[in-house]
Amino acid sequence: MQHVVLNNGVKMPILGFGVFQIPASETKQAVLDAIKVGYRHFDTAQSYANEKEVGEAIAESGLPREEFFITSKVWLEHYGYEKTRKAVLHSLEVMGLDYLDLMLLHQPFSDYYGSYHALEDLYKEGKLRAIGVSNFYPDRLSDLVAFNEITPQVNQVETHPFNQQIFAQENMIKNNVQMESWATFAEGRNGIFSHPTLVAIAEKYGKSTAQIMVRWQVERGIVCLTKSVKPERMAENIDVFDFNLTDEDMTVIAELDTKESLFFNHQDASTVDMFLRLIEQRKNGEN
Repeated sequence: MQHVVLNNGVKMPILGFGVFQIPASETKQAVLDAIKVGYRHFDTAQSYANEKEVGEAIAESGLPREEFFITSKVWLEHYGYEKTRKAVLHSLEVMGLDYLDLMLLHQPFSDYYGSYHALEDLYKEGKLRAIGVSNFYPDRLSDLVAFNEITPQVNQVETHPFNQQIFAQENMIKNNVQMESWATFAEGRNGIFSHPTLVAIAEKYGKSTAQIMVRWQVERGIVCLTKSVKPERMAENIDVFDFNLTDEDMTVIAELDTKESLFFNHQDASTVDMFLRLIEQRKNGEN
């Protein structure tokens, strides 16, 4: 497995397995299957409601804890210094872990400054090996970097051929923050798996379009998350280190960029309303 080195010297596997939208009842087995095919980097979140099962799989694997890179994320409901501190410690307890390799703030709203200060303190205490954010646009990331003691190690953002985040990556490189992708396959939207450009490149290398999308991110130096509950797909998604894309391949993929999210725009006021509804639904125990 290839690694990137974060701005604090911590090594992070460039490929990871995400458990977003995997039901808690299926998560433990999915993680165990992913471990069997070679994954050691796992990404969960408080809002996914499956942290416990990820922790159980890590414990049951029989492998040393230090072989794994485990990420979780603080949900909006737990923002603010005291709430975030309590929530992170609760995540560790739920997962049965003494530390997390990376903890992110999940969304760029509410009191993310207070929450980030809590992450900084937990980092200093050794509870977190690295800290960062998710879904922070360049302006908010630069703000966080400029006015806090510890530069975030990671910013996890929507990244795929239809939304390539070119400027965002340039800004992260400038600020020495590692870019990580979510929605690597755009959740299959807009026919991405059958797009003629990706199909043609995949046929040239005898690979799947999914493998081309993962390799494209690896070659950009982006930490890439994939997800599947099928072991054969897990194995396929991690099998991308035996070929390289050409400059021509990268150029034609670059032409697919629409520079727009396929999900939601965090700079749109209606997105705040959407997250407020999600918070209320979770409080009420709704899906």
